[in-house]
Amino acid sequence: MKYIESLREGTRVSTVYLCRTKQTLLTKTGKEYFSLLLQDKTGTVDGKIWDPGNPGIGEFDAPDYVAVDADVTMFSGKIQLNVRRIRKADPGEYSPADYLPASERSNDAMVMELKTAIETVKDPNYRQLLRAVFIEDQEFLEQFRSRSAAKTVHHSFIGGLLEHTLSVTRLCEYYCRSYPYLKHDLLITAALCHDIGKVKELSAFPENDYTDEGQLLGHIVMGCEMLGEKIRKIPGFPEKKAAELRHCILAHHGELEYGSPKKPALVEAAALNLADNTDAKLETFREALCAPGAGNGWLGFNRYLDSNIRKSTE
Repeated sequence: MKYIESLREGTRVSTVYLCRTKQTLLTKTGKEYFSLLLQDKTGTVDGKIWDPGNPGIGEFDAPDYVAVDADVTMFSGKIQLNVRRIRKADPGEYSPADYLPASERSNDAMVMELKTAIETVKDPNYRQLLRAVFIEDQEFLEQFRSRSAAKTVHHSFIGGLLEHTLSVTRLCEYYCRSYPYLKHDLLITAALCHDIGKVKELSAFPENDYTDEGQLLGHIVMGCEMLGEKIRKIPGFPEKKAAELRHCILAHHGELEYGSPKKPALVEAAALNLADNTDAKLETFREALCAPGAGNGWLGFNRYLDSNIRKSTE
């Protein structure tokens, strides 16, 4: 197959991709066309079907695997496919493992790092809570280790949620060494738990899309509810510690307009927000710079980063 990361402008591609989304839109002149998001394990690419009535355009929908014949073009600094022919692929034409993007890190190694981080927390209440979430609840752990951290923006791959969580936790460990007044056990517990609600907010692959509950409540509220359920099962868990931890979860996006129900009122909540934002922004940059067709020049305006971006000089 022709992986998306290897696509180059001016070539022709004939292969199978996973159709993540399919939209029917109108051109400026009112003509109907299809806009697709196609995926394999190396990334995603936009596809356009400008003539849906063409006999070569077969019946398909998202999330079908589709056999595609297309011209590789460039639009706004990004690779795009001008689809000439497309049909639903037969089961023998593809292997699902080729279409699900995954972390470059070993999933088992990341789980071991997660368990090691839990053991750095000495407070008995917080450590018991972390063990209840990540060790005793095996069903949750299996979901957590396989889900993405976002639908499209950053870490949108298998293991992405776990990878992002560990990166945020490592940053928080650094903060604790550099700023000794931070309460280590509170901050690390919050870092490990800050995105647990995404297990309910986003569906499993290959869909990796928002659930109804995720759309209505969001991962911050759901994560706080999940922690509350675990805390209530731990006899004698101090109410003040529970409130401070839940506040860190509620405030980890930093601003009300970014989805946080509360702005940080604790220094640990502020530190968690900085760590979360740092890892999300840097991974968003990395994925944009490594996207198929990204050269060494200016890549155009990135709406997630709110800037025109390019790679730095070698």
